Order: sequence, then C-alpha cells, then structure tokens
Amino acid sequence: MPWLATLDLRYTLDAQGRTISQEQHSGPMRVLKRLYPEGPVLAQHVLLHPPGGLVGGDSLTLNLHLAAQSQALVTTPGAARFYRSEGEPALQTVHLHLAEGACLEWLPMETLAYPGCMGRNTLTMQLAPGARLLGWDVLALGLPAAQQPFDHGELCQHLHWPGVWLEQGHIDAQDLALMHGPTGLGGHSTLGTLWLASGSPWTDAERETLLDAARSVLASAPHTSLLCGATSPDPRLIVLRALAHQVEPLMNALRAVRLAWRPLALGRAGVEPRVWRM
Repeated sequence: MPWLATLDLRYTLDAQGRTISQEQHSGPMRVLKRLYPEGPVLAQHVLLHPPGGLVGGDSLTLNLHLAAQSQALVTTPGAARFYRSEGEPALQTVHLHLAEGACLEWLPMETLAYPGCMGRNTLTMQLAPGARLLGWDVLALGLPAAQQPFDHGELCQHLHWPGVWLEQGHIDAQDLALMHGPTGLGGHSTLGTLWLASGSPWTDAERETLLDAARSVLASAPHTSLLCGATSPDPRLIVLRALAHQVEPLMNALRAVRLAWRPLALGRAGVEPRVWRM
C-alpha cells in the first residue's frame, strides 16, 4: 500500500503581533517543533515525515498559506529520500502561497535520489505585492559515500512561479551526455538552487546589491570544485545555481549566501534557524 500524506499549514498574524498557525493533516506528516527564537512575529517550524522517504506510488503534498504580514521559517530535521521504485513514480509536491507583505523562508534539507528511484519533485509559488520568499532546493544523486552511484533511475524537477519563473528538468541516469557531459552536469552529483523572490519589483540598485552580496560570498567559498553563479532573470527574482560533487560544500555555500541576503532583503539578522544548532 502506498503512503499518502498531506499537510496544510495556514499562518496568520494575531492582534498581539504573533504569527500563529493552524494545520490540517492526512497521513504521516506533522509539525515536529514550533519555535520563536527571533520573537513572536516569526514562527519557525520543523516538519517531520516519519517514514523518512518515498517509494513508488507514495505521494507527499504540502500546502503553505501565509496571510498578510505573517512571517514563517520552515525547515526539516533531515534529508528527504526517493527510494528505489518498482515502476510507479513517487511524488513530492509543495505549494507556497504568500499574501500581501508576508515573508517565508523555505529551507528543507536536501533530497536524496537513490539509485533506481522514479521521483517527481514539484514546487509552485504565488506571491502577492510586498511578499518576500527566500527558498532553496537541493538534490543529491545516488549515495557516493556508500559506493552507490546514480547509474539508473529518473527524477523530474519542477520549480514554478507562474508568469515569472519556470525551471524544469528531467534527470535520467542513462543519459550519459547529461550526467557527464560538459554541457550537462559534468559528473557532479549534487544540484542546488537558491532563490529570493519578491512580490514587488526591486530597484536596479537593490538587485545589484543582492547579486554583489551573493557573488562575494561565492568567491570566497573554500571548495574550488563548487560551480556556482547568481543571476536576476526578472526584477522580482534573484536566482543562484550550484553544482558540486558532495552535499556539504554546496549546502555550506547556500547557507552563507542566505546569511548575507537575510538582512538586505528580509530585514532580519544573519542567523541560522535554532533547530540547526541543536
């Protein structure tokens, strides 16, 4: 029997200026922790999926709705996993809806694609004017440390902000030109995308400041094997893309850029979520 899980989280700002949440769930996905280390307006939530991964036929759906002026940071305690499939795809779907002036940091740990998996990983977002969203998506192919390369299997990635941004790709382990070619992944097994989205356009000066901050951090990254770059395809969007042979250097680079962007774009101190320090 497949595992089917749905979690709907709705954030609102109450009369005392505290972001509170209501949740509805079906299946094995819950909010593990609710923290307010930076004050009552920012709710930090840690999501837990007890099975730890998805096999063929499983479906995991998360809907986040942030009402006007509410603020949330959502992360996970560990990696998501697409396990080997016998033929049916496994689905992981995230929908992010931000009302006017809302602010969200979407910071899940990496997704691991096991050899032989058939995964579909989809994220869509909607931002009203004045909303801000800082998020990332990190994918690790295979288990190199366990001598299990991603030599068979498929994974489809889909990141979409309708009318503004669309990134989608089909990673097939049998496509050697994609996996190892110089115009493909070049043998790298970890892919990362970090984005900063605004419901209202930034000025040219603000975009340059954010790009300069990201590029300065990336230029000082200690791992020369990390391939990365930042760009702004739309006045409402800054995107950073990275490739690496291991998860750790890529995640460290994304975390460092987030710390640089946070005070510039979100008006918050450059600190990491409390749960990451536990």
